[in-house]
Amino acid sequence: MNATAAARHADGSAGDADYGRIGRGYASYRQPEPAIAAQIEAALGPAGTILNVGAGAGSYEPRGRDVTAVEPSASMRAQRPAEIAVAIDATAEALPFPDRSFDAAMATFTVHQWQDLDAGLREVRRVTRGPVVILSCDPALVEAFWLADYAPKVLATEARRYPALDHIGAVLGGQVEIVPVAIPLACRDGFNEAYYGRPECFLDEGARSACSAWSFVDPAENAASVERLRRDLETGAWDARYGALRGQPSFDGSLRLVMSRPA
Repeated sequence: MNATAAARHADGSAGDADYGRIGRGYASYRQPEPAIAAQIEAALGPAGTILNVGAGAGSYEPRGRDVTAVEPSASMRAQRPAEIAVAIDATAEALPFPDRSFDAAMATFTVHQWQDLDAGLREVRRVTRGPVVILSCDPALVEAFWLADYAPKVLATEARRYPALDHIGAVLGGQVEIVPVAIPLACRDGFNEAYYGRPECFLDEGARSACSAWSFVDPAENAASVERLRRDLETGAWDARYGALRGQPSFDGSLRLVMSRPA
């Protein structure tokens, strides 16, 4: 077992974001999107036992399967629905399980939070017999999103925090495939790109708080970003540039699945 121990915030959050401070309303905005969930389930294959690392409030955990959830943040564990497994207080870098304990493992919107990415990925591979499925974003594509016109520091922060996808695959090893994940217009999971055709959502402070990158930018800078967007929505300037996105059924942005299967 890897003995690496990540420094933790007061509520147990083990990454650079303090979910005890920003994550209280997370579950209200970050609901699982069915189309994304279906793609994750397909990637997990027929696995009966599944480990979810950095499980948060339980988004994307397959129902009807034997799921073991690991989540260091007490505030996130408290938001998990009563009908799913209680999450274990542990970090990716030191998973408390024997080798090859699970048929498959998953990690969604979490690897950018891990303090020692490589140690965490090696631990996940160590305890998993079959596929490891990682939902993350390609840092090379994050800043291509229109939000960069209004909140460039937020997207620069995201791009800096997300690890390179090919590095994730190289550390996990085996047969690696990286595939795009289309984002539907009415996406229920409120990450930044989910609002590609619903720009008014960024005026909601709760929606912004559920995207951790906003918490790394000075509040005054964020307020100025929101005001620029509000003004362009009121004048029609945003729609003049990007209005076609309001009717676009899906968006191909930076969201990706990294799938590692044993060779």
